[in-house]
Amino acid sequence: MSLLPHQFYVQNQSSSVLSHTIASMAQKFDGCDRRILTFPAVRPCESISLATLLGSLIPLSRNICNFQSKHFATQRRNSREIIRQVSILLMFFEEIRDCNSVLSHSVILCLSELHLSFQKILFLLEDCTRDGARIWMLTKCEFLASHVRMIIRALATALDVLPLSLIDVDFEIKELVELVLKQSRKAEFEPDPDDKLASKRLLAILSQFEKGIEPDLNGVKRVLDYLQIKSWSECNMEIKFLEEEIAFSESSNCDETEVPFLSSLVGFMSYSRGVIFEALDDQNSVNRVDARCSMETHFSCLNPEDFRCPISLELMLDPVTVSTGQTYDRSSIQKWLKAGNKLCPKTGERLTSTELVPNSILRKVIKKFYANNGISLSKSERQSRDISRTAAPGSPAAAEAMKFLSRFLSSRLAFGTNQQKNKAAYEIRLLAKSNIFNRSCLIKAGSVPPLLKLLCSTDASTQENAIAALLKLSKYASGKKLIMARGGLPSVLAVLEHGLSLEARQSAAATIFYLSSVKEYRKVIGETPEAIPALVELIKEGTTCGKKNAVVAIFGLLLLPENHQKVLEAGTVPLLVERLASSENTEQLINDTLAVLAMLAENVEGALAILHTTALHLITAILQTSSSQTAKEYCASTLLSLCINGGVEVVAVLAKDSSLMPRLFSLLTDGTAHASKKARSLIKIMHNFHETSSLRWMSSAAPRAQCIQER
Repeated sequence: MSLLPHQFYVQNQSSSVLSHTIASMAQKFDGCDRRILTFPAVRPCESISLATLLGSLIPLSRNICNFQSKHFATQRRNSREIIRQVSILLMFFEEIRDCNSVLSHSVILCLSELHLSFQKILFLLEDCTRDGARIWMLTKCEFLASHVRMIIRALATALDVLPLSLIDVDFEIKELVELVLKQSRKAEFEPDPDDKLASKRLLAILSQFEKGIEPDLNGVKRVLDYLQIKSWSECNMEIKFLEEEIAFSESSNCDETEVPFLSSLVGFMSYSRGVIFEALDDQNSVNRVDARCSMETHFSCLNPEDFRCPISLELMLDPVTVSTGQTYDRSSIQKWLKAGNKLCPKTGERLTSTELVPNSILRKVIKKFYANNGISLSKSERQSRDISRTAAPGSPAAAEAMKFLSRFLSSRLAFGTNQQKNKAAYEIRLLAKSNIFNRSCLIKAGSVPPLLKLLCSTDASTQENAIAALLKLSKYASGKKLIMARGGLPSVLAVLEHGLSLEARQSAAATIFYLSSVKEYRKVIGETPEAIPALVELIKEGTTCGKKNAVVAIFGLLLLPENHQKVLEAGTVPLLVERLASSENTEQLINDTLAVLAMLAENVEGALAILHTTALHLITAILQTSSSQTAKEYCASTLLSLCINGGVEVVAVLAKDSSLMPRLFSLLTDGTAHASKKARSLIKIMHNFHETSSLRWMSSAAPRAQCIQER
């Protein structure tokens, strides 16, 4: 978040408003709204009162002093010295407040300069102690030391011009302030020698990776020990932070060398996580890794439409508010403005200013909601990031580190203890989740065959990790081929039918979906008697994610016409219609269910099976009430197929629904090209029906009219 400078320069603001604004400044600049290693400090306005300024400066100083008890993995010496100086000045500020004396304008100006420096100090200390950023801070030790020097020089300048003689405080306090001034003038604030040595060791290891040399584990441990990264979970936090930085750098105009270097650090930390740390100490992370099928499936209480940008219709990641009061995603509204548009996209009002004010409240609501549902915002924030970018490694060092790690994990899968096999399967599950290059390395290293063997494990965690890892690898072409070539289909189906957990069964269903993307595999799966019934059973018993996976797997199998009858015979249609009527549905599950029904309705047998249920009423209701363009498109497609395959009786039922025709006309203008085409065909059928009905009525009414006349 960035506060607007003019907010603090307005001369006619009241003292109470200024007090509230400045006192909350540090809280507003929290880790959620400020990117690491940025220091957006704001100078208080010139007309600020002494009481208001001290009311902000004293809490700010206390916040800095509170870092005395926090752990600094790097910048230890510099941080201690900064905190010591601020603690002395805090006593000075409290003494001024307690004296209640009237001070000159020059004193207030000096205190304002100190306030500016203290903001930057607070941000710097937050960054140096930030969870997950230890290795990044180590590589920035030179930059941080330089920044500390600049801040302390500014602090010394403010103290140098401070007229101490005009301030009525104890002599001892003045002496302490003068001591801080002398020390801030003389202090070198150089990078810590230990930081430089650890950074040099790290760079040497990255250089070894780049040359295809596997580093000595003792050297790796020395770097981790220096940073006090002592567990799997701490190592994992470092990786998550670095991945967030990579995603941010890719989406902004950063130094082009930064992403490769960050990728090298990810490679180092991933290698360390997989090789150095034997135990998985973060059980919550283990349980969360695949807690979501997609971001949208967790919006059961809040409406995801409230989080969508009116321009892109995508979920907002960095919501900002424009002068008309409307909120948009920052990237979308920036593109709009750069194109020369001067009107608010939603209201059409002229924008009086191009300033974009961060909507931090909405952003925090979204972030908290994601966190409560096991969703990482850092990952969802980068949904727009094309995964195809990960087909190539981020750097040569990252590539070689991944190759070494893949061989290590594959060896552990084959020859390790039960605990080591489980941990290796989990590492593969993580590594292959959203990185194509990682999948390629793991498959080439021979991880698929031992993972297939682990599917028959009697340990629920091992089976779940193994099938989830295979799911990720099945997204890669050679992964699908290896699973089928190694006879893995029966093992995957066994987990689908009798998995030790619902999570394992839903991963098996998703694996079937990816396997069914290959035409010849659809046939093999469809010809396996237990496959489709097992998917249908999961729709009955599974979690929301499990139901969704089973439905999309059935959709994949339906791409082969020979599987249609088998899907119908398994009792899929009544179950899907029952799902549509459920109040527990998510938007995505409704869309997927409608997609399957639309495909089944294209055949006469499927259409009749659908018409034997209450689906017709449900589908017309969804068409009229849903806000999803996808859902409306599938509804139109299904209704058209039912009219064609179900005959005039179906058309007659639809013709009685007076609200249907307006909805179809709206699809002509608001719907997708495909939905518009289906709606046009439906409208034509309805018009033909009404015209035919009118002709029949007229032809039957004519003889009756003649009889009446004769009478």
